[in-house]
Amino acid sequence: MAFDFKKEYKEFYMPKNKPQIVDVPEASYIAVRGKGDPNVEGGDYQQAIGVLYSVAYTLKMSYKSDYKIDGFFQYVVPPLEGFWWSDDEGAVQMDKSAFNWISVLRLPDFVTEKDFAWAVETAEKKKKINCSSAEFLTVDEGLCVQIMHAGPFDSEPESIALMDDFIAANGYENDLSRTRLHHEIYMSDARRVPPAKWRTVIRHPIKKNSGRS
Repeated sequence: MAFDFKKEYKEFYMPKNKPQIVDVPEASYIAVRGKGDPNVEGGDYQQAIGVLYSVAYTLKMSYKSDYKIDGFFQYVVPPLEGFWWSDDEGAVQMDKSAFNWISVLRLPDFVTEKDFAWAVETAEKKKKINCSSAEFLTVDEGLCVQIMHAGPFDSEPESIALMDDFIAANGYENDLSRTRLHHEIYMSDARRVPPAKWRTVIRHPIKKNSGRS
């Protein structure tokens, strides 16, 4: 049976609909950076998603090619994720045109930067698209608060307020910055599921409250 990140790491992909604190280990991703409204039809964000999946499936299916990856095992491509911020603050604002984003797909630990470079080059040749925007990104999130948000993205502030209240009551504070970002994991396929039924993991970096011991 193929390795499934969602099942093997439930604490990071399937939190409850109430806040919880987690210590997230370092992970590597296929990443594409951009700016602007993700909902623009055919825009930079949607093009980035195409690049991500082209590289991801090239790696996933590499065992059928002449290129062999050391330690390879069959796996399910993990859910789409994104790191978000605006130019004036660390957290996401509702003005979508001001969004900065890094769209990512998690990589299995056996994928090296050499393997990644092969996948980018191979995807470009096979898919006939420019994959040069893809980068190998390693993120060490560390201590965070997270929640499973149900519903459309525009109602996320309600879940974020719950997280803020929870960490304040437990002696923590937000640690959002340009290096520790608002993080979303998309557990629903927005193309097939109505917004009311979307499920999105929202994760924020935190630290101990400096005013408390």
